[in-house]
Amino acid sequence: MVKSMTGFGREHIVAEGREIIVEIRSVNHRYYEFTSRTPRAYGYLDEKLKAFLKSGISRGKVEVSVTIYNQEGTDAEIELNKSVAKGYLDALRGAADELNLSDDLTLSNIMKLPDIFTVVKKTEDEEVIWAQVKGVAQVALDRFVEMRETEGRKMYEDVNSRLDYIEKTVGEIEAHQPSVAQSYSDRLYDKITETLKSVGLDNIDKQRVLTEVAIFADKVAIDEETVRLRSHISQFRDLIASDEPVGRKLDFLVQEVNREVNTIGSKANDLTITKKVVDLKAEIEKIREQIQNIE
Repeated sequence: MVKSMTGFGREHIVAEGREIIVEIRSVNHRYYEFTSRTPRAYGYLDEKLKAFLKSGISRGKVEVSVTIYNQEGTDAEIELNKSVAKGYLDALRGAADELNLSDDLTLSNIMKLPDIFTVVKKTEDEEVIWAQVKGVAQVALDRFVEMRETEGRKMYEDVNSRLDYIEKTVGEIEAHQPSVAQSYSDRLYDKITETLKSVGLDNIDKQRVLTEVAIFADKVAIDEETVRLRSHISQFRDLIASDEPVGRKLDFLVQEVNREVNTIGSKANDLTITKKVVDLKAEIEKIREQIQNIE
């Protein structure tokens, strides 16, 4: 069954000294577009996540957010730069002696000076980090897909019910069309014979006139359009029941359905059929809106 392109999934864990949060969200888009927000130190995760998610998402504008909190003391060490501190101390004491000032230096004075401390980040194994993030992302992806499938079922039911209505209306048009065609033929025959008589052609070959009427009447026949329309509806039902990404195919097919309905409307010289064509176009537009969000 079809899936929606709108979805959201979230998961987080706390393990091995760090908390990892992954959020996946998406909206409809013509192609697969990926953006990610990861901590600067973990930028290498972006391409890995893009490839990983592409295997489960074929279409939509996808945004992934990854947050990693390292527990206190696990991601960095602070070291005292003793040589810099000694250099500051010697320079300050030398200045105090030279300027005949009292030596009131304290540890707090020294600590405020630049480069006294060095922050050394611990080296992390990228593959270990990726394995953790991937595990969290998989759970988030499962929830994301589940939401897409739930929305897809609702869309399937809505589109299917509208196809039922379209099919029913096409049947009503088909049932009404013979009387329209006969009425058109009768009016055309009367018009032709009346015109011929008005110019003095009383000796009319009735069969010839009927043949000409049939040729013109055939131009307003809609049998081919209704047959193609039913075929398109059948294809539509097969596609929305498929587990494969079919959004683009549906987009093309709804254009074909609309084309056939437009042709019926332009051919039909009948108020009843014209009203039904208006109803059909309204339903087709609602289907078009729905399939814009189908993967």
